[in-house]
Amino acid sequence: MRGIFSRSIAARLFWSAALACLVVLTLAGLALTAVYRQTAQVALDEQLNIYLSALVADLVNARDDANVEPGQLGAPQFELALSGWYWQISRLGAPPDVRTSRSLFASYLAPLPDSVSPDAQGRKRGEIAGPDNKPLRMLEREIDAGEQGRYLVQVAATTASVEAQVSQFDLALGLTFLTLALLLVAAMAVQARYGLRPLRALRADVMAVRRGKADRIFGAFPDEIAPLAAELNLLIATNREIVERARTQVGNLAHALKTPLSVLVNEAEAEAKGEGAASGTLAEKVVEQAMVMRDQVTFYLDRARAAARAGAVGVATPAAPALAAMARALGKIYARIDLSVDCPEDLRFLGEKQDFDDMLGNLIDNGCKWARGEVQVHVEAVEPAGDRQFLRALIDDDGPGLAPGRRAEALRRGRRLDETKPGSGLGLSIVKDLAEAYGGRLELGDSPLGGLRATLLLPAAA
Repeated sequence: MRGIFSRSIAARLFWSAALACLVVLTLAGLALTAVYRQTAQVALDEQLNIYLSALVADLVNARDDANVEPGQLGAPQFELALSGWYWQISRLGAPPDVRTSRSLFASYLAPLPDSVSPDAQGRKRGEIAGPDNKPLRMLEREIDAGEQGRYLVQVAATTASVEAQVSQFDLALGLTFLTLALLLVAAMAVQARYGLRPLRALRADVMAVRRGKADRIFGAFPDEIAPLAAELNLLIATNREIVERARTQVGNLAHALKTPLSVLVNEAEAEAKGEGAASGTLAEKVVEQAMVMRDQVTFYLDRARAAARAGAVGVATPAAPALAAMARALGKIYARIDLSVDCPEDLRFLGEKQDFDDMLGNLIDNGCKWARGEVQVHVEAVEPAGDRQFLRALIDDDGPGLAPGRRAEALRRGRRLDETKPGSGLGLSIVKDLAEAYGGRLELGDSPLGGLRATLLLPAAA
């Protein structure tokens, strides 16, 4: 049964609702039975009080030699032996005198214990054992009859009638609640099936996407499921973008390798015909073109891995520790540079740590290469854009800077604006592509330090 609960939402809803219904109906039944029992007992007490008042009136109004006869109460149950209805009048003091109903059949009623307190009219109520040891409900009252003395007047009745009424009520209530429970269970089953219908529709839409019959999830869903459908559409779009990027990278890699391979083939054919350059020149050509191909392969592999990691879900990287580690490593390489890092401790990048290190590491390394003596790194949170949050990294150096007309060229793949600086010219291009894969961007501008400012916008974790 536990396995069913863990696998089926409908079963969870049905059985939890059925259990709640059972508990509520049980508590309601107990409460109604208690109220009905109390009502029946109050009605019995009222009937006993009527008989008690009649006996008291007869006793007070009687002459010294008068007797209170059972027939005076007008109730035949007091005439039948052990009928369950009894009265008794006892003189308190001398001479003793006890008058009883014929139904007591030579038996007597015991008085209620002194622990039972009388009400405002001097009446006591309680339970005693009857002549046949069956429980009785009794009312008694002490009466001062003047010259006749003081009397204890008692009227009792069996509680069997109350119990019989309560039993009949319980039976009727049980049948009613059973019918109600069956109707509620049926209604809950229909409700669970109807309530989960949007999930079945969502499943059908996802299956249609998987089978290629649709490119996204359509349809109007309830407010509770609409965010899930939206997230699934984003996931589908992200996967489609990853596939498209992979196809593009493969095509670009093939195109990029075509030229150096053609050069190598032409040189090899010319060498075979004896028309080529000297062997040393051929070797240099091979090395040169091989390095070009290696750089191209490395570049596109990095882009493919970055694009795949950019689609990862639920990965967050603390920015401050990662930047501190970069600053320590680059500080040893560029000991002459005053490198400062400012980043809030609670700021997190929504993505892989390796990508964060690659992007910020490339930008800080580039700044250190060109700086005269100072590089500043400042990372801050920016205002949310819709339902997404972003962080902004500012990397400033005091180097020669870059003219506005050459900044777009610097972001192009393989462009090296100064051949005296080490590198392949792929760093800024990879940072740009990776930032865009995460939904961010890279911009180059003027720095307050007089050099170049690189502004990197990336998604931040909430």
